[in-house]
Amino acid sequence: MKKHLYIALLVGLTTQLWSNKALAQQPFTFTQYMNNLTPVNNAYSTTDNAGSVNLIGRRQWVGIDGAPSSFLLNGSVPLAGVGGNVGLVLLQDKIGPENLTEINAFFAKKVQLSGGNFLSASINAGFRNHKITYSSLDPSDPKFQNSDVNETITNLGFGVMLYGSNYYVGLSLPRLSLNSGTNTSPNAYYLTGAYVKDLGTDFKIKPSVLLAYQGNALPLEYNFSATLYVKEDVGVGFNYRNDNAVAGILTVNVAKNIQFGYSYQFSVGKYPVGGVNNTTQELTLSYRFGKNLAARFL
Repeated sequence: MKKHLYIALLVGLTTQLWSNKALAQQPFTFTQYMNNLTPVNNAYSTTDNAGSVNLIGRRQWVGIDGAPSSFLLNGSVPLAGVGGNVGLVLLQDKIGPENLTEINAFFAKKVQLSGGNFLSASINAGFRNHKITYSSLDPSDPKFQNSDVNETITNLGFGVMLYGSNYYVGLSLPRLSLNSGTNTSPNAYYLTGAYVKDLGTDFKIKPSVLLAYQGNALPLEYNFSATLYVKEDVGVGFNYRNDNAVAGILTVNVAKNIQFGYSYQFSVGKYPVGGVNNTTQELTLSYRFGKNLAARFL
């Protein structure tokens, strides 16, 4: 009886999430996007003259088997001779019987404009593997037999960004499916921006925004964030997403080249999934390498 209740709950959650934001369709949902925007727009990698490796782990409904979880790894290396960067982005999403793995390599190139401004453009290519093991829910149920999905499709993406020493504005299309399948998703367009303002010698504030648009497939999603930095050591901020999700964010610069982040996101107002408060915890770790590294806020 307990097994069937678990299956019913898991299938119900999966079905509802599938109808709203299936893994194959959902846009970028990480709360701490303002500290690691390269997976959304690879052109962002050229805003830093250092190489970097970034990790993000995200977990919803902690303690519930089959709850949504995400892991993101991305890194880049500058090519000083050509004014560009090369890098890799690895993403893995899981929810219940569904598993999405995506790998993309990218190249970004910047051109200096007047007044210390830069224009950067990027191209990425890779593949996306989508698995749904319905048979794992209950192998004895004929409804779940011979219904598993395992597809791999190729992917192409583009990005462009205008930036200076204290701001950036970018537009990107990181997922453009090159072939069809059940895991093909509508094109997701991202508009991003941020600005760093000095508030005296010891404080800085950084408001930022991320908008995701997928046409009629999903409603427009927007994220607004603001982070207050104290000296070069600690950042405290918040994020609001238009599906009634609010998050508190803590960023700690352990050293000039090592940054740790934690966020706790929760639902406000009407809960999105059957009265469940969709709490989410997220951990980030960033390591930068190179010569003459300075603390980074953009």
